[in-house]
Amino acid sequence: MDAIVNFLKSTGFYLLGENPLYLVMIAIACVLLYLAIVKKFEPMLLLPIAFGMLLTNLPGAGIYHAALFEGGHVHWEMFATGVPLANGGTEAVGLIDVLYLGVKLGVYPCLIFVGVGCMTDFGPLIANPKSLLLGAAAQLGIFITYIGAVLLGFTPEQASSIGIIGGADGPTAIFVTSKLAPELLGPIAVAAYSYMALVPVIQPPIMKALTTKKERMIQMKQLREVSKTEKILFPIVVTIFVSLMLPSAASLIGALMLGNLMRESGVVERLNKTAQNELMNTVTIFLGISVGATATAENFLNPQTLSILVLGVVAFGFGTAGGVLLAKLMNLFLKEKINPLIGSAGVSAVPMAARVSQVVGQKENPRNFLLMHAMGPNVAGVIGSAVAAGVFLALFGA
Repeated sequence: MDAIVNFLKSTGFYLLGENPLYLVMIAIACVLLYLAIVKKFEPMLLLPIAFGMLLTNLPGAGIYHAALFEGGHVHWEMFATGVPLANGGTEAVGLIDVLYLGVKLGVYPCLIFVGVGCMTDFGPLIANPKSLLLGAAAQLGIFITYIGAVLLGFTPEQASSIGIIGGADGPTAIFVTSKLAPELLGPIAVAAYSYMALVPVIQPPIMKALTTKKERMIQMKQLREVSKTEKILFPIVVTIFVSLMLPSAASLIGALMLGNLMRESGVVERLNKTAQNELMNTVTIFLGISVGATATAENFLNPQTLSILVLGVVAFGFGTAGGVLLAKLMNLFLKEKINPLIGSAGVSAVPMAARVSQVVGQKENPRNFLLMHAMGPNVAGVIGSAVAAGVFLALFGA
């Protein structure tokens, strides 16, 4: 009889009764799965993130132990001896404990950036270097949100991680948070990817509010053709310049530009295809599940999470506004006017933000084709968010 009682007490159903918050987290995970599958909100990452959240909140499963990474450090000795339990015993490390090392050590985000680089054409940015300024201006949301988060009582490290949400760059947000504020990784990852999916909803009202109908109808000349030599030199020059200026950004920028060099060189097509497909897909699974597993009931169900979600919207709003307003300012001095709508693409949600600029522009003028013009600020935003991450890591990293 005692054996039966002990068995029943060891089941997850019994443990759910001891901590009903697990049920809340399971419900949240199911909602996120619904958004990923039915509404198609960034499903490539939101689905594994939500499933990781589901797994980690199944009591008794023991697949993730936050104690292994307490204090922002990896406690390697526990991987050998086991994780200490409250009853004095130990428990073996779980599957996600091992997978999470790729997040904690900054491996997964950099590998994702290699794949992103392989899929990114920097031609529009090279053809129109002014768009680099628009990409930089769209990072305004990162620094405004950082200030807001500090005023709300977050530490500078936590505020830096929250601010990166405004770059609309999930891998960069995960990379910075895993280094500076790992305790917030779950809420920040969910916010970053949820708002990336909502770019077509969040941006248009801001874009229309800050521009006139006449500005939205501005037609821009076709971009010049970029030579192969320029495309090959670009990733090399950017890597050298940014890494020398900001060494803490070298890993992200280097990974991004390595991928782009593989794409543009034309001599490693097999590596290029592998990075775009097999590598990118495999790492995405590991990254999503690992990040989702950090969203335990203790870390997620608190007032901080609500603050992060609100600050995430603020970050996106200011990022969008920054790019649009700088484009309007530049038009005061330029003979060939820029359509301010492309400034909103400076947030680095590639290529969604550029498509939003195209859609909003064509509603005003069906003959207006802004997509390639918007891709310039869009890819500049990827570089900009990586540089912003490097700034925060240089200021607050250990």
